[in-house]
Amino acid sequence: MTETLPHQASTELPAQWDHARVEGELYQRWVDRDYFTARPESDRPPFSIVIPPPNVTGSLHIGHALDHSLIDTLVRWRRMQGYDALYLPGMDHASIAVHTLVEKQLVAEGTSRRELGREAFIERTWQWKNEYGGKILDQMRRLGESVDWTREAFTMDEARSRAVQTMFKRLYDDGLIYRAERLVNWSPAAQSVLSDAEVDHKEVEGELVSMRYGDGDASIVVATTRVETMLGDTAVAVHPDDERYKHLVGTLITQPLTGRQIPVVADDYVDPEFGSGAVKITPAHDPNDFELGKRHGLPMPTIMDEQGRIANSGTRFDGMDRFEARVAVREALREEGRIVAEKRPYLHSVGHSERGKEPIEPRLSMQWFVNVGPLAKAAGDAVREGKVNVHPPELTKRYLDWTDNLHDWCISRQLWWGHRIPVWHGPNGEMVCVGPDEQPPTGPGWRQDEDVLDTWFSSGLWPFSTMGWPDKTEDLAKYYPTSVLVTGYDIIFFWVVRMMMFGLYAMDGVPPFRTIALHGMVRDGLGRKMSKTLGNGVDPIEWMDRYGTDAVRFAMVRGANPGTDVPMSEEWVGGARNFCTKLWNATRFALLNGAKVVANPPTVAELTDADRWILGRLDELTADMNALMEDFQFAKSTEALYHFVWDEFCDWYVELAKVQLADPDRVEQTRAVLGHVLDTVLRLLHPVAPFISEQLWTTLTGNESLVIAPWPTATGRQSDAGSAERVASVQKLVTEIRRFRSDQGLKPGQKVAARLVGIDAAGLGGLEKALRSLVRLTEPAESFTASASFELGLHSGTVTVELDLSGAIDVAAERKRLAKDLAVAEKEHAGTDAKLNNPKFTDKAPAEVVEKIRARREAALADIDRITARLATLPEA
Repeated sequence: MTETLPHQASTELPAQWDHARVEGELYQRWVDRDYFTARPESDRPPFSIVIPPPNVTGSLHIGHALDHSLIDTLVRWRRMQGYDALYLPGMDHASIAVHTLVEKQLVAEGTSRRELGREAFIERTWQWKNEYGGKILDQMRRLGESVDWTREAFTMDEARSRAVQTMFKRLYDDGLIYRAERLVNWSPAAQSVLSDAEVDHKEVEGELVSMRYGDGDASIVVATTRVETMLGDTAVAVHPDDERYKHLVGTLITQPLTGRQIPVVADDYVDPEFGSGAVKITPAHDPNDFELGKRHGLPMPTIMDEQGRIANSGTRFDGMDRFEARVAVREALREEGRIVAEKRPYLHSVGHSERGKEPIEPRLSMQWFVNVGPLAKAAGDAVREGKVNVHPPELTKRYLDWTDNLHDWCISRQLWWGHRIPVWHGPNGEMVCVGPDEQPPTGPGWRQDEDVLDTWFSSGLWPFSTMGWPDKTEDLAKYYPTSVLVTGYDIIFFWVVRMMMFGLYAMDGVPPFRTIALHGMVRDGLGRKMSKTLGNGVDPIEWMDRYGTDAVRFAMVRGANPGTDVPMSEEWVGGARNFCTKLWNATRFALLNGAKVVANPPTVAELTDADRWILGRLDELTADMNALMEDFQFAKSTEALYHFVWDEFCDWYVELAKVQLADPDRVEQTRAVLGHVLDTVLRLLHPVAPFISEQLWTTLTGNESLVIAPWPTATGRQSDAGSAERVASVQKLVTEIRRFRSDQGLKPGQKVAARLVGIDAAGLGGLEKALRSLVRLTEPAESFTASASFELGLHSGTVTVELDLSGAIDVAAERKRLAKDLAVAEKEHAGTDAKLNNPKFTDKAPAEVVEKIRARREAALADIDRITARLATLPEA
């Protein structure tokens, strides 16, 4: 037990936990006292985590609440263990999200970014960020996150911008950044490339149009869901072994509408069993066609402009929107008799802009790329060689699948908000990449590249740019690599792999974290992903308002098994709130009865069986929780604490302690045990439920704060097996006596005289007083006569419980009630038995219906047996 300051008066603990009144005040106190500030100059070992930077436009959603609760649980636990813990906060500039938002505001004002100009638009965007951005940071305070606010970072602040420019320059100079024409995800609404992370693929109802190219024997039927792209076709492809088309391979075929002659090529990519076995090839507007076009050296004309309009096709369709052109081209083909078949509706997957919601367009475009080959190999090797551990290990394969099959990364975006690419183009096609301490070239014709970098480029630098890289800082020296990355398995590719690639490259082969701890997504109580579409999404702030932050955190952490999705419902948050209430009431009871944390705990000889049992179980819990937390077993750790507090401490020890507190010889030692258990439990609870644990613990101990209190450690002493056995026997006796009392129709608070035969022989004499108190059994008088009894076999012997029920119940009324219940049970049995003995029913009814009837019959038989036995125990009226 821990020596502490004198405990505060119990009157300081209100009758109920008022989370709304206390949480904000407690959090501000922690911040004001600098509890969360990391100290690189200290000699404490480091533990560091950087927050996955939320979007500056974002608000705390249920996924954030899970991720941040798990991170903060780890950080608070390590801080209490004596680590110099750094939990570094910040936000991502969210290039496309903020750009789109500000652009919509300008449109609403009757202007546009083009009219405003680049500099004015960027200035306007910074104004928006300073006025409206960062709402999520305030919500992180609501969640109780112990982040070091003195180190708050932003992906576009001066330090991070310098890091981005440095990284780009180094990669460019090493030949790992290049500019090329490639097929990309194009958003006509944003007029920009989108990353894969910004594209949602969903099933839509479209059309599949089959059309004939060429005539007679020199004709082929092809099908497409985007008929307007046929204007950009440069070939028709068939499988090399397809006998139907061998005579056409290498020949030219006439393309409808344009009249151009395009080749028929043979390629293994084509599936001869699908459709007609022939496919149209539009290299500039389809990813697979692009690769095939490269293999066969096909021309790649772009027939769609940045706004999704047909352009440069040399046809009357130029200037039409892509969807308008889809109809016009189809009808023109029909007029020429080229339509062979139409399937409508045709369900197929189409990529949509996550922000704008419009279908994206695969489009050939000149863009900047990172050559990820060597970077991705290093990221994969770091895991293969054990430099970085993936937890749980079974998700290692998913990580390696990404690193081993990564395509070059398109990093340019046609936006204005973001890190502008630090390359200057000269009048004669020259390109000069400029580092942060270099001057760009000047003179006529020199201009900076118009594009900005993909947001993931700057967030890929986050683990070291937030610590001052490229400078050699105290923070980098102490806190890099970070201890662990806690994140969802769904962003392994989008964020985790990029951080690994950049960290290994920039930091001389040292990875950005030692462990990747992956969790799943939050799902509702039915196992469905939470989404607006399903209407099952929840706002965690509303839950925090209703049930308190601790309840939300506790419910989420309790459901978080490594690598698996986390089920969540309001009912479970309510259950966590009930747990908080249970612990509050138990602590308040203990304080009102003088519980305290003492400097000199009672000796083993002074302790009762109940004391030794609960202290032994507490030691086991402490050891178990430490081991589970080391293994990122958040759910099992929290579940173990829940069941100890509710099932053992509150339901049993507190009840046993009530008897001991009434004994002058036991009162002081019981107060000390209550104080010690609560002191330890509240420390164990603090990382998960920081607010209520702080309020209870500071009231109990009078100490400053749990944030800086030491984490409990198991003593390693052997549990008292004898005491545990005897308490288990008492628990069994109490359970059976309560059940017997209920069967006898006794009211819960009704006292009954009883004799406990064999209790001393079973070694339970020292617990008899507590036992009688728990089950309302009084000592038998000399005139005691038992009218009912039962015996119970325990580990150390048999105890016979004899009760005098005379006068305890109205026998006539009880017989009448039981007779009525018996008649109902017999009627139920007769009805179900008749159905089950009727072949017309059993042969025709569904199996599940028959099974339900069979279960009802068994339940009726059990009721008949129970009621008959009860009637047999009653004296005649």
